[in-house]
Amino acid sequence: MEDRSKGFAGEEELDEGAEDTLEGKYLTFRLADEEYGIAIRYVTEIIGVQRVTEVPDLPEFMRGVINLRGKVIPLMDMRSRFQLPAKEYDERTCFVVVEIEDYTVGLVVDEVNEVATIAADQIEPPPRRARKGAGYICGLGKVGEEVKILLDLKALAFTEDLVSLAELGVTAEAPE
Repeated sequence: MEDRSKGFAGEEELDEGAEDTLEGKYLTFRLADEEYGIAIRYVTEIIGVQRVTEVPDLPEFMRGVINLRGKVIPLMDMRSRFQLPAKEYDERTCFVVVEIEDYTVGLVVDEVNEVATIAADQIEPPPRRARKGAGYICGLGKVGEEVKILLDLKALAFTEDLVSLAELGVTAEAPE
């Protein structure tokens, strides 16, 4: 796995003069009837559904943890996080594994679509916060006639419960 970034919101640490080939690239995925995007620099891999170990006393949107090649990774159900109706996992459901700072987290999405290039001038600011969840939106990307809801992974993933669970994965290897 290559280290894609330690920064946020399009800020990648690069050697001086190096070109940022990941700038403006977003992994797009579907939740319910909408398409979302996350900066590709945070994505380490996309995997199919695996066995989830439930952990007591977590927020409802945290499904538990998975054991990915000996590493414990907390799993966030994006439908639940956005208060969308639940849906059974199917053959299109994916776990998108992302690294944010020093934490690895899995995001459950309905399906992964593509890596889209969205130029900065094609990204509109997010709407004013109508409700709590709107704070996770960092922009609205225009791609042809479509709009992709671009997410701020740091705001989305950094809750006290998730950080505590992610630290478990950093400090303890899962038994194989």
